[in-house]
Amino acid sequence: MPGIATGMYDDKNWWCKFKIDITNKLAWNVVQEFGHVINLVSIEERLPTVFYPVSPPSYLNGGPEEFLSWIIESKEKDFTPHDLSEWLKARLPDPVENIDEWLEDDDE
Repeated sequence: MPGIATGMYDDKNWWCKFKIDITNKLAWNVVQEFGHVINLVSIEERLPTVFYPVSPPSYLNGGPEEFLSWIIESKEKDFTPHDLSEWLKARLPDPVENIDEWLEDDDE
């Protein structure tokens, strides 16, 4: 998929870097859902992953529309990208392409 970079660290943990179109009205809903599931789905059952933004300083390059990216990193080599995909599928709106599924009741 264009705009996605993936890799593996020396310790065999993986990472994925991608962009989110922050001009889309649902962008921050996506960020919020990813932050919830990937970083803190449950205090008792935390995933061995982190989701966070990365960017060069805006005064050197430009604003977030062009330069803000997001990273997901694993912190446990036995937790695979497929495992994370299954967690996300089970917890994100279904189908993810249906905008109405992302809207709160008061936004409809």
